[in-house]
Amino acid sequence: MIVVTTPTGRIGGQLVRRLLDRDEDVRVVVRDPARLDGTVRGRVEIVGGSHDDPAVLDRALPGASALFWLVPPNPRASSAAEHYLGFARVGADAVARHGVGHVVGVSSAGHGWPTPAGVLSAAFAMDAELGRSGAAYRALSVPFFMENLFGQLDAIREQGAFHLTGAADRPLPTIATRDIAGTAADLLTDRSWSGQEDLPLFGPDRLTPDGMAEVISQEIGRPVAYHRMSLDDFASLSRSRGLHDQAVRDVTEAFAAHDDGIYDKDWTIAHTAPTDFRTWCREVLKPAADPQGP
Repeated sequence: MIVVTTPTGRIGGQLVRRLLDRDEDVRVVVRDPARLDGTVRGRVEIVGGSHDDPAVLDRALPGASALFWLVPPNPRASSAAEHYLGFARVGADAVARHGVGHVVGVSSAGHGWPTPAGVLSAAFAMDAELGRSGAAYRALSVPFFMENLFGQLDAIREQGAFHLTGAADRPLPTIATRDIAGTAADLLTDRSWSGQEDLPLFGPDRLTPDGMAEVISQEIGRPVAYHRMSLDDFASLSRSRGLHDQAVRDVTEAFAAHDDGIYDKDWTIAHTAPTDFRTWCREVLKPAADPQGP
């Protein structure tokens, strides 16, 4: 039995379908079972609730041979560190209590970064906490999600632009969520691995934001430019959207670490995922950016 958390999310949803395609027995932990894809709802065991609740995990983990772990984002949390550690402490205790042998978690690239990196540092702390469970653990250590651009669909459609905080001419490593799901599925179904390790996983491109804009323009058929946003402007925008000061600090520290090269060391040793940015734009972004899209 493989247990999957966040099965309605971008990564978890794709992972569940991949595991079912391999005829695996799957149990999911989900806050709202009604949100499960109808094509999978009748094919999985369902445990309702949140995986930061020990009682929920005590229902989900008996008989489990492997666990997929992802902490759902919560920009309203008092701090990213406490949010991630709140889940991880409960998870580590439950994994040890139920003797789950293998855990695959979604983390960030850049382990060992020497300065605070906000949400990214919180993910590193999560990994350390899950490691004390004693299970074999792989931290899928990934960079910027290509799907993060979904948050800028309106700007891409209406302004022909997207905005990040990095330099226009500095390569930005990216990863497609389908490749995270695929790697997780491989690890969860072939459990010949042991020990506890970070596993950097990066897409095959070395595009700058300007290069990304060129690819997007070519694939969606209309001009799109990259505009750099200062960290101060990003912080002001975040506050205007209701984020409290610690949440703003957690995100701006993460973006500052992006800009300072937190991913560079892992980029040199990372496993290369199959989906390049152009393919993702053609198959995923272009349909979403259509005026009739989401």
